[in-house]
Amino acid sequence: METVKRSTFKLLFYLKKNEPKKNGNVPVMGRITIDGTPKTFATKLEIDSNCWDLKHGRVLGKSSQALNTNQKLDKIRVRIDKIYDDMLKDEGFATAEKVKLSFLGVGVMDDAILKLFKEQNEDFQKMVTKGKRSQNTYNKYKTVYNHLNKFIKERYHRDDMAFRELTADFIREFDFFLRIDQGCTHNTVWVYTMPVIAIPDLAIKKGLIRKNPFEDYEINMEETDRSYLLKEGVEKLMFLKPSDPKFELVKDLFIFSCFTGLSYVDIKKLKLSNIQSFFDGHQWIISRRKKSDVASNVRLMEIPKQLIEKYQGTTRNEFIFPVPTNPTCNSHVKKLIGEAEIITEQKVTFHTARHTFATMFLTEGVPLESLSKMMGHKNISTTQIYAKITSQKISKDMDLVSHKFAGMEAAFSEMEK
Repeated sequence: METVKRSTFKLLFYLKKNEPKKNGNVPVMGRITIDGTPKTFATKLEIDSNCWDLKHGRVLGKSSQALNTNQKLDKIRVRIDKIYDDMLKDEGFATAEKVKLSFLGVGVMDDAILKLFKEQNEDFQKMVTKGKRSQNTYNKYKTVYNHLNKFIKERYHRDDMAFRELTADFIREFDFFLRIDQGCTHNTVWVYTMPVIAIPDLAIKKGLIRKNPFEDYEINMEETDRSYLLKEGVEKLMFLKPSDPKFELVKDLFIFSCFTGLSYVDIKKLKLSNIQSFFDGHQWIISRRKKSDVASNVRLMEIPKQLIEKYQGTTRNEFIFPVPTNPTCNSHVKKLIGEAEIITEQKVTFHTARHTFATMFLTEGVPLESLSKMMGHKNISTTQIYAKITSQKISKDMDLVSHKFAGMEAAFSEMEK
């Protein structure tokens, strides 16, 4: 079907029957004609030639494949129409060659989102190599880049998108793509869209665009139940004699995290130089979190202090603990929890120890602001999640004992009548 605009512009879809694919399908081509000059391009779509409506330039039928292909053709048409209109508005004229090249992204990729994203990832990798940033965070950024690359190819039939082409619909469609096409959970979508939202801000700093096209997009992380042990559970684990001696190290590391709030990666990189005497005469762990590079200063209590002494001289380098791999730690923690007969509602991993530190010390009266500083949180709102958890725990504890006061309550009610 031809679209005519201002009597000079035409867009036609047709089949390239002389170059069939191995599966028998043929490519769908596009032809842009302006002032009688045609330019063809590949849509990267293919169909059975018997299903093609030559008159209307569409796929026949109402099958899911037909509807899907026609929808993609409609999107291509809308994009080319917009490119043509923008050229007339901004430059006063348009040619078939210019419209084609703009649609394909040729000549406009110096300020493209994937290009800048890739450059940022390369810079981040250099920091990982120098030990300044986390490999896991870099892996996350690579995953987001791959999702974004796939999304642009499937939805826009392009290899990249210039920043000036991006709209609020782009990020909302990416959100939908992650949820539906990739099957991501809400919180995973939140994790994956945050880096994409940040890319236009970087483009603004570089002077590539003036306004972030995604600024109206909103998404928040949904709170989930965080696993943690009660004080009694920590005591059970402390006094447990593991069935296998190789579990002893992981048990000690877990306990160390319960009393310092340090995560797996922060314990792994902990050095003796991080242990310093401070203004109050006590020893402190002075460090910065690997994940966020935020200061995390924790006063050493007696239990973690003894664990440091226990493993002194066991490593061949400057690190304090001979830390196994994260999967090994998680596997051993699971077995230790079972042997200690600790019952929890959520799955327990090594990271549970960090959550345990937060809930245990909040319950014992440590102020939220102090806990936030010790845990190296960027925002106190992150720490407030633990305050909610402890409140829920108190409520559950009250539910367990409230029935014991039923007699007193009934007598009081009778007296007040």
